[in-house]
Amino acid sequence: MRGVTSMPISERLGSYIKRAEQALQAAKLPALKPAGVTVPQYAALFVLSESPGISAAALARQCGVTPPTMNTVLANLQDRGFIERTPHEWHRNVLETRLTDAGAKVLRDADKRAVRVERALADEFTPAERETLSALLERAAVRLDSIRPE
Repeated sequence: MRGVTSMPISERLGSYIKRAEQALQAAKLPALKPAGVTVPQYAALFVLSESPGISAAALARQCGVTPPTMNTVLANLQDRGFIERTPHEWHRNVLETRLTDAGAKVLRDADKRAVRVERALADEFTPAERETLSALLERAAVRLDSIRPE
């Protein structure tokens, strides 16, 4: 069925970005397994370490998952004692989420493992290429955010 679509796959940047994202997730999954966390759990712990008290909705946006998915991730992390959730001082219906000491310990282990994957990826590029790639991907994200429907 040639000619059915109006843009060939070789020109669809999204397919290359998605393939790279899937490969990154596939590499991180076995790397994180010995630490006892999944890629989404690691991402949540990582963001929480940088932004203690962040709401679940904001955390979901930062981690690139839906709010229902993040709620599942957070429930699992809370059940394991890695995070604590407390009502916000002024907005009682908003829960602030923070790492526990156990969560920080797991994050340190997981991060060492994730960094190995990130370093292997970074080593594939020269410093100039990494800088260019980062800038191009950021530009792509900003553009895609600008055309996303509300």
